[in-house]
Amino acid sequence: MSDVNGPTGQTPASHGPEDAAVGTAGTGAGAEAATGSATESVADAEGGRRVRVVLVDDHRMFRTGVQAEIGETERTGVEVVGEAADVDQAVTVITATRPEVVLLDVHLPGGGGVEVLRRCAPLMADARQPVRFLALSVSDAAEDVIGVIRGGARGYVTKTITGTDLVNSVFRVQEGDAVFSPRLAGFVLDAFASTDAPPVDEDLDRLTQREREVLRLIARGYAYKEIAKQLFISVKTVESHVSAVLRKLQLSNRHELTRWATARRLV
Repeated sequence: MSDVNGPTGQTPASHGPEDAAVGTAGTGAGAEAATGSATESVADAEGGRRVRVVLVDDHRMFRTGVQAEIGETERTGVEVVGEAADVDQAVTVITATRPEVVLLDVHLPGGGGVEVLRRCAPLMADARQPVRFLALSVSDAAEDVIGVIRGGARGYVTKTITGTDLVNSVFRVQEGDAVFSPRLAGFVLDAFASTDAPPVDEDLDRLTQREREVLRLIARGYAYKEIAKQLFISVKTVESHVSAVLRKLQLSNRHELTRWATARRLV
């Protein structure tokens, strides 16, 4: 992976699956979502409104596409000030650039989007210059949506969103609004309607964040070596996590594990 260049010109050690950089002021692909129109986006740009954004996604081609779609600042008002491909990079870039909005993928090496939110909690709580998060993910799984909302994200849109709607969603989150793809909005309301918090899956809560990552990848059919490469851990560590997951969930093999995860829409 190429270097992560901070605002001071320093070059921290790289450690992610793909290139990611701070200070990549953008020309920057969109990928259903909130409300808004192309007219509103143009009005934002013409009215001088600006929003500084960091892109966090472990697929470099997707980041490049998003930047190309929304990051033409004079047209959209969006300035892409940084990119990151994993949790550690994301925390470093977000802390260094202090953007108004972070577009955050849910599934990331190093602990996922929830871990980024946890580690950036002080930045979200800053009353003078809050950093707000908008999840942008291919997943519409219940666990993913509720997980990042619990973690502090201001909204959740899927990667089928148009570039225009994504720009409008970013501006709305910057202003403090909550933004969801239409179908997900109804789901979130239903999830929080009957209780103060969504029901807890006690079995799933027994697992650590890393064990959940391994579980999800196993259920998707990844081999141990592939999981090790994806998560930057050894094959032996993967085996240890799988053994822990099977023990905690009282399952016998990866086939049972896959059925368990599929039934909970974790795949």
